[in-house]
Parts: sequence; structure tokens; C-alpha cells
Amino acid sequence: MRSDANIAGPMTDPVPGPRPADSEPVAVPAPVPAGLPVSRGTVAPPMPRPEQTRVMVVANQKGGVGKTTTTVNLAASLALHGNRVLVIDLDPQGNASTALGIDHHADVPSIYDVLVDNKQLSDVVQPVTEVEGLFCAPATIDLAGAEIELVSLVARESRLDRAIKAYQQPLDYILIDCPPSLGLLTVNALVAGAEVLIPIQCEYYALEGLGQLLRNVELVRGHLNPKLHVSTILLTMYDGRTRLASQVADEVRTHFGQEVLRTSIPRSVRISEAPSYGQTVLTYDPGSSGALSYLEAAREIALRGIGVHYDGTRAHTVGRQQQQDQHSMSEGLQ
Repeated sequence: MRSDANIAGPMTDPVPGPRPADSEPVAVPAPVPAGLPVSRGTVAPPMPRPEQTRVMVVANQKGGVGKTTTTVNLAASLALHGNRVLVIDLDPQGNASTALGIDHHADVPSIYDVLVDNKQLSDVVQPVTEVEGLFCAPATIDLAGAEIELVSLVARESRLDRAIKAYQQPLDYILIDCPPSLGLLTVNALVAGAEVLIPIQCEYYALEGLGQLLRNVELVRGHLNPKLHVSTILLTMYDGRTRLASQVADEVRTHFGQEVLRTSIPRSVRISEAPSYGQTVLTYDPGSSGALSYLEAAREIALRGIGVHYDGTRAHTVGRQQQQDQHSMSEGLQ
């Protein structure tokens, strides 16, 4: 799937006009909507569009690390800066659908119908009314039984991949929100994606069990999807008042190096409040620290995708704290 396709389809294209041709520079500035500050009093520079659709799998089998929050807020940040973004909600809880204001009761066509009943992805995708250029394939409670139903189906690991490849609408990003497990739903996401984005909370058990996720990524890459790789690590729930947050951040940067974004996401009441209004923090309170951090994280991801150096002068960066008696928190990687 190429993002420079200009294919008519059942949905109205919120980004009219042809996509950039192959001979044109990739990093063509997109128009910046009004009212999206990087910091109070300044306006965010535009984010470039990728040459081809980037399919990013947001995964971590540990619950409560900010997978859904990261998915919807990064998607909104990218869409608000001119990109076309599709969020695929693979979590039976449907929290990403809720955060984007998408109805996902039992009778709504959902990603379950795509995986189990071979429905076209275009038949279940809905536009997000709050953010132009943002779309969502919702999850319903039916998805809770999909793990069992997929076992007996042909090509059970690649059904999502096939559905995405058959999707004809032009897209810049596809973000897949995975459930907190390493079952068939997550495997479908890993087979469909090229990049893995792992949110890691800045708390004591941050790296516990992460080794199993990395081993699964290696297995999928070796047997089903050779292009899959961990491209991005995002530190979430960072509390600068605690030494523990700095220790965890230092541990993560030691193990993952350049994959870790310079921007981290702070603990923020606004981020927690936004889903109860069916919104992302970008539309709920665009001037909050959480919104600004997700904007910076999205910009860093966008620039990395086209090989442009990221200027982190405005980023909320995590400093290194050298502790003589620091305990290793990386046992899950060994």
C-alpha cells in the first residue's frame, strides 16, 4: 500500500488532491491547523508525510503501560498535522474506540468481522469526527472470542495483514492497538506491521516480561514477517519528582539505545480525563503538558521515518541519573 495513491473510495478524503509523486521530496510540509502550540505562545512546525504507509504495532503484554493512550494520541497528533491515519483497535476492551468517540457496541461492524468473517476493512472503518484525517476500525466485545475462533481458520496469523493490503484508501500511518497478551490477536498485528512501538512505563516492573515480547518479535520476523523490527520505545508515565523514574529511564536507554525516543510522556491528569469525554488529549486540552509531549513524540517519529535529524530542544527529555548502588531492572530481558 502506498501513501501517494489517490484512490476514490467509500469514505470522503479529508486530504484532497494527489499525493506527492516519487520524484518529489518526501518531507513536503503539511499545513498546520491553528491552535496547536508546541509550547505556550509558539506554533508547531509541520510534520512530514512518509513516502509509503507506515504500519506500526503498539504492543506490550504488560497491562497499564499506556498502549491505548499512546496509540490514540500519537494518531491524533499525526492527523492534526495533515497525515491520514487509521487506528485499528485489536483490544476486546475497545478503549481506543472509546477514546476516539467511536461507537463500538455489539451490533457495530468491527475488526472482529474482518478477522473472523472476512469482511472488508473498508466496511468497518469509521471517521473520527473530532479530528479530520483520522479513522478507526473499532473493536467490540465479540473480539474476546476471536482468539479461540481463529485457531481453526486458514492462515490464522495473517488475516489482518491480508485485510490491510486489500484496503484501497490512501493512508500515511496505520497504528494497531494490541491487547495486553501475546496471543493470536497480537501475532496478527505483528505479521501485518513493519514497526513495533513499545510503550514502557517509568515504574519498577517496567522491563519485567519484556523479553518474551522481544522473543515473539524475533519468531515472527524469522518465520512470518521478515520486515518486522522494533523501531520505537516510548517512556510513559514519567514523574520527574521521583528518582525511580530516572533510574528506569536510564535502564531502558542502556538496553535499547537509539530506539528510545528523546521525548517522554509525563503523568498528566488531562491525559486520563480525555477518554471520558470521547476525546484524545490533543482535542481535550491542546495546551496541556500531556498534549505537548505527544505532539513532540509524534514529530520525532515522523522525522525518524524519513531519516531527518530530530531537534529535541523542546522535548521533555529524561536525564541520566548515575547511581552507584542501582539495582538492575532488566531481569526480564535475560
